[in-house]
Amino acid sequence: MNTEQLKEVWKQEEAIAHIHGWDFSHIHGRYKEEDVLPWDFREVIQNYRKDSMKLMDMETGGGEFLLSLHHPNKNTAAIEGYPPNVELCKEVLLPLGIDFKEADGGETLPFADRSFDMITNRHGDYDVAELRRVLKPNGLFLTQQVGAENDRELVQLLLPHITEVPYPKQYLDVRKAELLEHGFEVLESGETHQPIRFFDVGALVWFARIIEWEFLGFSVERCLEQLYKAQEILDKNGVIEGSIHRFYIVARKQ
Repeated sequence: MNTEQLKEVWKQEEAIAHIHGWDFSHIHGRYKEEDVLPWDFREVIQNYRKDSMKLMDMETGGGEFLLSLHHPNKNTAAIEGYPPNVELCKEVLLPLGIDFKEADGGETLPFADRSFDMITNRHGDYDVAELRRVLKPNGLFLTQQVGAENDRELVQLLLPHITEVPYPKQYLDVRKAELLEHGFEVLESGETHQPIRFFDVGALVWFARIIEWEFLGFSVERCLEQLYKAQEILDKNGVIEGSIHRFYIVARKQ
């Protein structure tokens, strides 16, 4: 394809970029993220979870990960603040008897003091003081987070003027220290960098539009020359490579 044809394909990907829950099936087979981490976060949770616990899942998306835990619905709560996902949660979680509330993890949580034995958080924001408030004594907080250096090579490829990471607190040592300062004991943790690969530039365009908080200000028109460079890399190497940054923490309120 010539440059104008490529641009048109990329504009089409940009136009249809949307997400329902946390579903990347649109680019399935067009990219590969090394999602087999050194730990299995679901397994980590299950090592601590008991059916009798009151559990709350923060930033639950469409509830997909939460439901995979098979925790008793009567003992389960969840929050989500992204409007399309809020509606999905109302449709899916509320009829099951799960105590779903619309809220953002980094703000005041809509629950009473000492409400939960366990709080889970997969890739969502949180406020440590609020965690401490709503957890019972000896309550557990388990989180897997996207690190500050996530997708940095891809961001720098498309938006080379962005030199600072958008979330500088998102390092394992920083987040552990924050929990310790608020009276938590860290029981276990881990951190990793692993590959992410794109096999066509259109998939990268769709991805960049979806992950807008990392690819700040991205659009096909604004980044067209960089997209042509990405196409040159793809034509030469057969792949566009970056890396993901993940860490996890299990902490207990003391």
